[in-house]
Amino acid sequence: MLKQAATKTTLCLALALAFSAQAMAVTEIPFWHSMDGELGKEVDSLATRFNQTHADVKIVPVYKGKYDQSLAAGIAAYRTGNAPAILQVYEVGTATMMASKAIEPVYQVFANAGLKQDVSQFVPTVSGYYSDSQGRLLSQPFNSSTPVLYYNKDAFKKAGLNPDQPPKTWQELEQDTAKLKEAGMKCGYASGWQGWIQIENFSAWHGLPIASKNNGFDGTDAVLEFNKPEQIKHIQLLQDMNKKGEFTYFGRQDESTAKFYNGDCAMTTASSGSLADIRQYAKFNYGVGMMPYDADAKGAPQNAIIGGASLWVMKGKDAATYKGVAEFLQYLTTPAIAAEWHQKTGYLPVTTAAYELTKQQGFYDKNPGSDVATRQMMNKPPLPFTKGLRLGNMPQIRTIVDEELEAVWSGQKTAKQALDESVQRGNLLLRRFEASVK
Repeated sequence: MLKQAATKTTLCLALALAFSAQAMAVTEIPFWHSMDGELGKEVDSLATRFNQTHADVKIVPVYKGKYDQSLAAGIAAYRTGNAPAILQVYEVGTATMMASKAIEPVYQVFANAGLKQDVSQFVPTVSGYYSDSQGRLLSQPFNSSTPVLYYNKDAFKKAGLNPDQPPKTWQELEQDTAKLKEAGMKCGYASGWQGWIQIENFSAWHGLPIASKNNGFDGTDAVLEFNKPEQIKHIQLLQDMNKKGEFTYFGRQDESTAKFYNGDCAMTTASSGSLADIRQYAKFNYGVGMMPYDADAKGAPQNAIIGGASLWVMKGKDAATYKGVAEFLQYLTTPAIAAEWHQKTGYLPVTTAAYELTKQQGFYDKNPGSDVATRQMMNKPPLPFTKGLRLGNMPQIRTIVDEELEAVWSGQKTAKQALDESVQRGNLLLRRFEASVK
């Protein structure tokens, strides 16, 4: 009898331990991203707070380097069967991800998890970038940005310029940099992400196509078109400023932001998402202005196009992982969280509710300039070719643009030569992509 009771007790304990282990089982969800510095801290904070309210899943953020590095790492990991559940990919990787077989469309992830996803909650110019022809989201918008002009108000005062009046046109910017140089600034103006800002957004801001087929949205047989007189004139202006020491080139990515917040450069065009680091590190009064436009261009400015990145869900995961992913993506779009991310980072509010909540909280009134990125996106209704771009092999095309523009800054090529060769070399990559997806 005692033996039977002991056996029953042992069985009960074993069952209890089994149920307890099952109850404690946590599904880990790797989230590979490219947010470093203050942005990385915000990503960690989002994951931590989500995990605290979801005992059965754990989002594990992992910084995988710059955008191009994390995309390459994600593709390599998928090929070896070790892909993360969530991969942050920059906007120019969209066509590549759409054409790949490595993704689980976000709309499908939500449907399978039994969760509703309201696409109409997103700002249309943002969600349209990541949707299929039926308006279904393939990836979820996360950190969307536009280029803005940051300027050092203290340096403006010293140069006799109005600290509350950033240059509106490129002609004014050229005049201001000359005065800043006279006042002792070694670097009057610098720019990050030169292809995105000086070619892609310059074109959209001036109502110009970057490529045919509405920048690739209407077909993979698009050809590049950014070597027109307006773009050539702009690059020529920057080359002339570079020769006079008024424009300084520091690198292909976001190098100019550090040069700005360290006080070395008086102005820079950089991502609105750079605001988090500038707010943290700048020891001077700074302002935020819209991208300059060419005073001679008819109808300018038009509208900005987004940069930044979206969140893609990778194939090959189990149901528990996908349910956790859907819950996390849903969490990121709640008005309070989406508004907080926008306010702390400088990225656009990707949902209309986040924008309205930010307005209600008085954030834009207390932080002048923080709504510049949003106002640029909504400056005018987008034209068919200013909604963004969806071009295959675009990361590689940007590398070509970087190489050609660097030849301009070093005096080896004219603006026309560089843009003509960028288009010619880029079109070869577009044809290669077109052939790969047929």
